[in-house]
Order: sequence, then structure tokens, then C-alpha cells
Amino acid sequence: MDYIIQFLLAVIATFAVGILFAAPQKELPFCGLAGAIAWIFYYLIHAKSGSVVTACLVATFILTVFCRSMAVIRRNPATIYLLPGIFPLVPGAGIYYTVFYLISGEKSFFAAKGLETFEIAFAIVFGIIFGFAIPQGLFNKLSVHRS
Repeated sequence: MDYIIQFLLAVIATFAVGILFAAPQKELPFCGLAGAIAWIFYYLIHAKSGSVVTACLVATFILTVFCRSMAVIRRNPATIYLLPGIFPLVPGAGIYYTVFYLISGEKSFFAAKGLETFEIAFAIVFGIIFGFAIPQGLFNKLSVHRS
């Protein structure tokens, strides 16, 4: 039941981000689905591995592949789905606590949280890079049967 709630909340949140970023109205459900897919994979992988960085890397890669697939199927740029879809994975709390510990003078907590946030950010970047490293021809095969 927890997975369903996590999935639905991610759909709603990412749908809202799609509205905020002025995604085309007919693409908003797919934006919501992209964020929910990214979040549920993050949630599952983090629960199994315990590693936030690994979970972000794999979830971002899966998100990027999904967004590229949707771009071909729906004939839109992948960024329409990728930008809202990445929001559930962005380490906002990590950034907040990094700055909080910096201002509070907690140097060891600042260093630890800052390093973790930096690693998550790099995992997101590399997940996108790995997802875009897949040749476009593989995705184009998805649209062969469309008229």
C-alpha cells in the first residue's frame, strides 16, 4: 500500500511541476508518470541497497530512457518529460541541511551532508548522460509502427 501512495503522490507533484514549467497540457499526464516512475524506482532501490547515490543513478537512468521513449512515441522533445520528472530526485533537503550546518558552524555535519548532496547531484547527471548515450536509432524503432 505504501508503494501506491508513494507513486500517486509523485504523479501529483510532478504533474504540478509540469504545470509550473508550462509543459503542453496534453503531455502533463506523461510528465506526472515520468516523475512517478523515477520516484518509485528510487524508492525501491534505496530500500534494497540502502544507497541514496546508487538509487538516484539508476532511477535517473530509467527516467531518461522513459523520457526518450516518450519523446519518440509522442513526437516531442525529451526535456518536456525529463525536467518535471527529475524533480522528485533532486536533493532539496540535502542542499537545505548543507547550508543549515554551514550557518550553524557544524563543520563535520556540513562536510558529510555536502558531500552526500554533491554525490547525489553527480549521480543524477551521470544517469542522464548514460540515458542519452543510448543510440537514438534504438528509440526510433518505437515509432516505426506509428503512422
